[in-house]
Amino acid sequence: MVVSTKPALMMSKVGFKTVGIGANVRSTLVTASADKRVVVGMANSIRSLTEEPNRFVFCFMVAPEVNDSGAHMQEVLLEAFCFENDIYIIKVDSAEKLSRLLGSSCLESCALVRKSHSEGEDCYSRSENILIDYCEFYWDEPVKPVIKLPEK
Repeated sequence: MVVSTKPALMMSKVGFKTVGIGANVRSTLVTASADKRVVVGMANSIRSLTEEPNRFVFCFMVAPEVNDSGAHMQEVLLEAFCFENDIYIIKVDSAEKLSRLLGSSCLESCALVRKSHSEGEDCYSRSENILIDYCEFYWDEPVKPVIKLPEK
């Protein structure tokens, strides 16, 4: 399932509506990147998660190519680890767009966002709160929807 980022289109499931989720992903990544709260890349993400899993709130992942079984195994293990440690998994549609949003010159398939240094409910931005609600809604779904990131 791809959730559109166009405001005119709305996805609805049992009364829950998501509008502009891609824009919220962009806002979250750009803000977290500016705050130096992002870990970029699969190897860096795995290393950071083994050292301090309780410090992360989101894991943004690009689905691997169909015939890349090694990347698929990494994805499955990373998802299981995130699920075990209550880290929200957000699947996105493009490594190119994810890399561009992160300002990376390399093609990245994964990014982690650390929790803000503040404590309590007010520590999350509006975009982060929207993404948390979105993730909570899909938490028990066996297949997570893929969010279409904005082109720009």
